[in-house]
Amino acid sequence: MEQSRRTEQVLLLQSLKRLIVSFVCCLPMSLLGLLLMLLLLYNSFSVFSLHLDSIPPIKSTVSLIHHQTLLHHHQQPSPSTSTTASPIKSSSESDSSLLLVVKETSLGFLQKQNISSTRAEGKMRRSKRRNEQSSAITQRPQGKSRQRFKTRIKSFLSKSSCESLFFMTWISSIESFGDRERFTIESLFKSHPNSCLILISNSLDCDKGTLILKPFTDKGLKVLPIKPDFAYIFKDTSAEKWFERLKRGMFSPGVIPLEQNLSNLLRLVLLYKYGGIYLDTDVIIIKPLNNLHNVIGAQTVDPVTRKWSRLNNAVLIFDKNHPLLKRFIDEFSRTFNGNKWGHNGPYLVSRVVARINISSSSASDLGFSVLPPSAFYPVDWTRIRGFYRAATNESESNWSRKRLTHLRKHSFAVHLWNRESKKLKIEQGSIIHQLMSDSCIFCNSSSLHSQLKKTEHVK
Repeated sequence: MEQSRRTEQVLLLQSLKRLIVSFVCCLPMSLLGLLLMLLLLYNSFSVFSLHLDSIPPIKSTVSLIHHQTLLHHHQQPSPSTSTTASPIKSSSESDSSLLLVVKETSLGFLQKQNISSTRAEGKMRRSKRRNEQSSAITQRPQGKSRQRFKTRIKSFLSKSSCESLFFMTWISSIESFGDRERFTIESLFKSHPNSCLILISNSLDCDKGTLILKPFTDKGLKVLPIKPDFAYIFKDTSAEKWFERLKRGMFSPGVIPLEQNLSNLLRLVLLYKYGGIYLDTDVIIIKPLNNLHNVIGAQTVDPVTRKWSRLNNAVLIFDKNHPLLKRFIDEFSRTFNGNKWGHNGPYLVSRVVARINISSSSASDLGFSVLPPSAFYPVDWTRIRGFYRAATNESESNWSRKRLTHLRKHSFAVHLWNRESKKLKIEQGSIIHQLMSDSCIFCNSSSLHSQLKKTEHVK
């Protein structure tokens, strides 16, 4: 029964289809064309007229498009919303939603172009700032300024009886010259009371800088903060042409701060022209350096071969006109890269000395030595935290005592790895605390020691 009913329905549908086809075929062609035209007009109207207002303008930002998309989704009825409050959308509205999404997607490329353009503008602004800074830094002192640099250096060295000549560079603001930097100077003069220190710095060569260094000069210690005259310092070296090209904008100084790379070059040229000892401002000297000549320190050693794998330039001790310094300066000028950290610093000295090791000449031929890490870099930057912490049990106390004994016997200085340790607090009884106690000059008034006493008091 049911099967016969289904059969009747199928036959009825087939008869209806034949009837419709026959009716359409009997219509005049003009009427059929009119119907098709009306259908096309309707589709065009629904596509273009309904959606132009929904398309976000090309000038709109990504956040605005994102906001419109979110708004569109929020306007859709949620399951918890009654149909009376939010009527069901028609098929044309649904199509509009789809077109809005398609349109936003098609705008994606233009918006990406917008973003790329914004990023490019940002890069251009940063590049312009760097070039302006580079222009300000590299501006050549004229007349009296140049004479003042030359005269002040000459006067300082002639009037001072320098047992050893030290150089430091300070490339940051005067406000950031703090306790650690002052203590580096303190430890320097503790081990070398009759030495002279030339502190190359734009920010410290002023009345406020003189006031910061007054405790040292009041004690008769010889310190000269002085603004650099790069053109004068670099003259008659390969750095001179490099500097001229930099001033003319013939190459980009790169993303690494120019001051940092100028500091890398300054230390090499100053030692080449005057001879002496260069120190970074995050080094504690624990033993006199007077007996060291023409040395550079290894930072790391290969565990298998026991040969150095990387050198560092935080401590350099060389005679005037030393040939290795000339090679360093030539390498800097020839291979400068302002976009790679360390390329013009630690990696540079490592590259040059590595080439010497594999060539026919040797370190002894050029008259220099590579000291083991224990000399200047007895603790790796990954482990410097342990030097700031106080022992909490007997095992740690024993380790600290052995470490201190080893440092005092084998090390000349300790590099503190500024980036890794500048925010660390020095704990009472820690290795750094005990090294500072050995190396202080103003032991009762040093701001670092005052800080230690405050820490003690809190505990």
